[in-house]
Amino acid sequence: MAYAAFRSIGAYVPEKILTNDDLSTMVDTTDEWITKRTGIKERHIAAKDEYTSDLGVKAAEKAIERSGVALGDIDMIITATISPDYFCMPSTATIISTKLGLKNVTAFDISAACTGFVYILSIAKAFIESGMKKNVLIIGAEKLSAITDYTDRGTCILFGDGAGAAMICATDDKSEAIIDVHTGADGEYADLLMTPNGGSGSTHDALDQEAGSCFMQMKGNETFKVAVRTLTKDVKEILAENNIASDDIIHFVPHQANYRIIKAVGDALKLREDQVVLTVGKFGNTSGASIPMAINDIYESGKLKSGELMLLDAFGGGLTWGSALVPFSPKN
Repeated sequence: MAYAAFRSIGAYVPEKILTNDDLSTMVDTTDEWITKRTGIKERHIAAKDEYTSDLGVKAAEKAIERSGVALGDIDMIITATISPDYFCMPSTATIISTKLGLKNVTAFDISAACTGFVYILSIAKAFIESGMKKNVLIIGAEKLSAITDYTDRGTCILFGDGAGAAMICATDDKSEAIIDVHTGADGEYADLLMTPNGGSGSTHDALDQEAGSCFMQMKGNETFKVAVRTLTKDVKEILAENNIASDDIIHFVPHQANYRIIKAVGDALKLREDQVVLTVGKFGNTSGASIPMAINDIYESGKLKSGELMLLDAFGGGLTWGSALVPFSPKN
């Protein structure tokens, strides 16, 4: 039987940094106010001519190089993004494949907001375990600055740009395999976090007046409450179903949305501080890119070792959620 192994990780962030002090000159806010409520100190912002696909390519190149997989052996690319190069076609994944020099590979995007990376991890796992694919490149890439309203204090303080990528490869060694992935959604809460304009649900008869609704909109307090409750429940379920104790988790890698959400979930699960991976302070919320960027952060700092078990956990617009139990299984 074929199993799916998490072989490598890579990430990229743009050079420009937008600090809390910078934001205080744009909207009515302060560094103290932002830090207290979110834990965010700064976020990276892509250049005007730097697109989501460009961020994804740079992250992918690192993941491919570290995996030991030859470029020509990659047979699928999946990108999770809510800020694609184009709405709605061509997909950002097809653009990334071309920029990487790949042809005749399956390539497509998915939209699951901040849960996107967990969703594409589950898709890669399914394709590999079915025997349909062997080497799947998964990418979470976001240029959220392109869909952020920098006059809205409630959202512009949160979001940044970046990308993370991983190679998921077939293996016959069960000890290397991704253990389990949970995903779910509930459209009843769709209005808590959304970009309401631009699709067939828009009337398109006054786009000049509705331009602001092309930006992300969020009901922050309601989203916080649902996020903590849903994330905690999902993690407890995936641990129980796989007979894994919280002490067995070496790295808890949550979606980096807000320090208060991460802290609340960590406390509810009785996780130690040294188990929880935190990058929200320096990257902000990068939606579908945040989990692979956080994994890359512990990898590049030498904290992530071969065989160590990661628990991934995410929640995003849709509403969507997901969790995964993933041993880090590099080939070398």
